[in-house]
Amino acid sequence: MSDSGDVPAAGHIHDGRLEKAHTLVEALPFMRRYSGATFVIKYGGNAMGDHRLAHDFARDVVLMKQVGINPVVIHGGGPQIGAMLSRLRIQSEFIDGLRKTDREIVDIVEMVLSGSINKSIVSAIHEVGGKAIGLSGKDGGLVVARKLRRTRRDPDSNIEKIVDLGFVGEPSAINPEILDIFEESEFIPVIAPIGAGQNGETFNINADTVAGAVAGALGASRLFLLTDVAGVMDRDKRIIAELSLSQARLLMADRTITGGMIPKVETCISAVEQGVDGAVIIDGRVPHAILLEIFTDGGIGTLIHDD
Repeated sequence: MSDSGDVPAAGHIHDGRLEKAHTLVEALPFMRRYSGATFVIKYGGNAMGDHRLAHDFARDVVLMKQVGINPVVIHGGGPQIGAMLSRLRIQSEFIDGLRKTDREIVDIVEMVLSGSINKSIVSAIHEVGGKAIGLSGKDGGLVVARKLRRTRRDPDSNIEKIVDLGFVGEPSAINPEILDIFEESEFIPVIAPIGAGQNGETFNINADTVAGAVAGALGASRLFLLTDVAGVMDRDKRIIAELSLSQARLLMADRTITGGMIPKVETCISAVEQGVDGAVIIDGRVPHAILLEIFTDGGIGTLIHDD
């Protein structure tokens, strides 16, 4: 502003400042809508390994907390686990996309997930002015797990055989009471996808699966799966912005949705069936991807919701 007190004409205001003002105006109704809501965010993929994107992600969840949203972060760590096993010269095998996990490997998985990865995310949140607490599914009995059962059909005999994946598990129960403590606090829970069995054994669980189960148990408003693709694609490779449960099932049945996208869509469907308002598959490689999805009219991912 000039010394005379004159207000500068609109044309003299820097375009960047006007753009920021427009962004805030667009975001305000969404901030009001989601105030008090719980968002469960599965964080993984290349976004977690990129320092700049990791910094952006930390800022985003802190902003959510500051505007009254309750973010709950569940993280993966497959590449980091693979790197540690390679350093230790331990061979590991994948069966249908799942790492076969013996007793030695599950100890390393827990060390990497609950240790270095979990604490690096907590530290990143603290570095940008937020507060976070690192947990695993074993803390407070949050994730009770059971051994994951898989079968495979023998191509020669055509007989289905049970595949033993070792200490790979799936949630049998979620006890979210420990997360209730954080809802009214300043702290953001950051959860490693490790669960305890009925006999105290440790299970490695897919992070998407844990995120979906936690979202359902919390009655979350949104489940976000951050991945390395833009979302669900149609046959012409165009992103599908929105799908009902019946539409998502149809696209899996006609093989429009294939490969690694199938378990992600299945996780979203399961979460919505458990009462989550909507589940979003979103490209975590896009800076501030979650903010673009929740605070803009268009969004950028694929939203799956009830019929």
